[in-house]
Amino acid sequence: MSQLLRVQNFCVSTDGFGAGEGQSLEEPFGRADRRGGRVARLPADLVSWAAATASWAGRTETGGSRGLDDYFTRDFARNIGAEIMGRNKFGPQRGPWANFDWMGWWGDTPPFHTPVFVLTHHHRPSFTLADTTFHFIDATPAEALRQAKDAAHGKDVRVGGGVATVRQFLEADLIDTIHVAVAPIEIGRGERLWASPEDLLDRYHLQSVPSPSGVTHLLFWRR
Repeated sequence: MSQLLRVQNFCVSTDGFGAGEGQSLEEPFGRADRRGGRVARLPADLVSWAAATASWAGRTETGGSRGLDDYFTRDFARNIGAEIMGRNKFGPQRGPWANFDWMGWWGDTPPFHTPVFVLTHHHRPSFTLADTTFHFIDATPAEALRQAKDAAHGKDVRVGGGVATVRQFLEADLIDTIHVAVAPIEIGRGERLWASPEDLLDRYHLQSVPSPSGVTHLLFWRR
């Protein structure tokens, strides 16, 4: 069985944004447009569908919803052997590393449980937290994918984000399957994945599956 490169449980707004403007340590998903109407709460309004499920990794109490949303929450880690992410997803710093104290947003037990390849132009040594090892690489999408596939030992590789990284791998035509959860909010400005999901229909089939939670799950696979 061939290894796939997957985008899984990637969350965007109805206007196509995966993050707002002005990402920072205090606001890792940035801010939504504050001009008129209800202002989206980030990241809560993007990921609330997953956080409400029984399989949500951060759940500390019993309960949670079952059904369609729970299926996709469980599917996040299925057959994943490595992850690729952009530096903006790893942390809020830009430019050369001032120091190596920052270990990511996730505390002592990151939710990946696989090798993670962080794309950056600035050298940093690898380190391990629990069962997750972070490697920092300056590489093209194709080279990053080669390294990740080697580390995945036959399992699939996930492109975790952020938006610019997903777009970079789409432009390189390397992604095999995509799952995007579209939340019923508008962000207005920031990091935009697409103007419309139809932008991808030249290369991918698309199935749209609405959920009772209000999100719409978009499934893409190669033509």
